[in-house]
Amino acid sequence: MNILRLLAIFFRLGAMNDLQYRANFWIQLVRTAMDLGFALFAVYIVFAQTDHLNGWTSPELVVLMGVWTLMGGLLGVVVQPSMEKLIEDVRQGTLDFTLTKPEDAQLLVSVSQVRVWRLVDVLVGPLVMGAALAYMGKVAGLREVAAFVVALVAGSAILYSFWLMLSTVAFWFVRIENILMIFHSMYDAARWPVTIYPGWLQALLTFVVPVAFAVTVPAEALVGRLSPAWLVGTVVLAGVLLLVSRLFWNIGVRHYSGASA
Repeated sequence: MNILRLLAIFFRLGAMNDLQYRANFWIQLVRTAMDLGFALFAVYIVFAQTDHLNGWTSPELVVLMGVWTLMGGLLGVVVQPSMEKLIEDVRQGTLDFTLTKPEDAQLLVSVSQVRVWRLVDVLVGPLVMGAALAYMGKVAGLREVAAFVVALVAGSAILYSFWLMLSTVAFWFVRIENILMIFHSMYDAARWPVTIYPGWLQALLTFVVPVAFAVTVPAEALVGRLSPAWLVGTVVLAGVLLLVSRLFWNIGVRHYSGASA
């Protein structure tokens, strides 16, 4: 498949570039450890006062935080840096170099940048989930694992589509960094189950900035709390957003005025 071939090429280029600065590995490791440490300490503080949080036990919350770390790593490896590069290329008028290539332009911009060291989060996330499940004495069955994988893939597609649509706004507005910062804040809120928030915030994190589908839903699948209806809904939403983001991209490109304009 073209996407896998291109991703392999850009991953190799990203690795060659990142390996020049190996200290970044340790910086990323410390950053991941600090983020996870603060998150786990927050769980400890909360559960020092209660036995459950709207039905979630402390090990289940740790599973969710493992999913949050994993999903953040998946985004950080390729989606976030590629979308940031897209915004910069639109601003500078250098997107022409991508649009004139024979490959699909959306595919190229989606994998154009790779930050290899964010793989630390991709590796740490499953370790946290596994440790929490072991502490619970729970062995995820084939059904739970399959639902988790489907939900994780669908959640990744949802966040990718959302990132692409946000980045496409750059075709009309020069500065959109504040919008991206709002997204980061919303994603930080996803380290807790969306069901613990007030109704208006649940709706915001589910239907406006759909981080709930990317973190809470996969975590629920892994611990056996997810209903089939929610899993189907997540897959359907992923398909819809992929189509809508493609439409946004095509409209945005038609409004693009680059260096050759």
